[in-house]
Amino acid sequence: MQKKNLILSLLSFIVILTSSFANKIKSVAKSVLSTTKAMIIDTGKFNLYDSLHLEIKGLNRQVFDYAIQGYQQLLQLGHLKKLNTLSIIDFSMPSKVKRLFVLDLVHFKLLFNTYVAHGRNSGIQTATAFSNQPESFKSSLGFYSTENIYNGKHGSSLQLNGLEKGFNDNALSRGIVMHAANYVDEDVAKAQGYIGRSLGCPAVPEKLHAAIIGAIANGSCLFMYANDQNYLTHSHFIN
Repeated sequence: MQKKNLILSLLSFIVILTSSFANKIKSVAKSVLSTTKAMIIDTGKFNLYDSLHLEIKGLNRQVFDYAIQGYQQLLQLGHLKKLNTLSIIDFSMPSKVKRLFVLDLVHFKLLFNTYVAHGRNSGIQTATAFSNQPESFKSSLGFYSTENIYNGKHGSSLQLNGLEKGFNDNALSRGIVMHAANYVDEDVAKAQGYIGRSLGCPAVPEKLHAAIIGAIANGSCLFMYANDQNYLTHSHFIN
């Protein structure tokens, strides 16, 4: 009987110890996440824009500020899983220039700056028309969270979840994804003054697409911007 009680006491002690250890692990993890969020939320206070020479690379300061503002809101709302990466596509720039910017907010690095396509019905050299409707073949503005990588007709592709109702929340059902395209190429841009266009997807160069998709997949923030008055007036993330 004493032996049995001893065993039961020992098991109870192990359970308590295990539970206590698990709670400590959770507490530490929560503390690390909280600290990381706080650090990243304060990113806008640091001179990230200037330190990465983003103005020289063509990214407008106001676009950058919009991206940081929306990113911070998504972070607070818990819509992001990958906190260190922010991607910006500035459709106010012509497609012949590098208008995709992938930023590492923790290490203050510009991971990628390259070409990206807009939808064929959004415009030729510059995107000026946007839609959230199926079969519109237009790009959709606003903030997205990146989802899973899958193997589609364009090879490795990245699902995009539109987070702005009325602007891009049909992205998943429309099949708006980031994928590789041979028409997103510097030689094409030099030859005709603009790169090829997609069916609405932000297609990227074949040589870089795997690296870009791998860096931003699974819960990071992607912001597609244009100087569109309807979006600038009604987006909840920048107003």
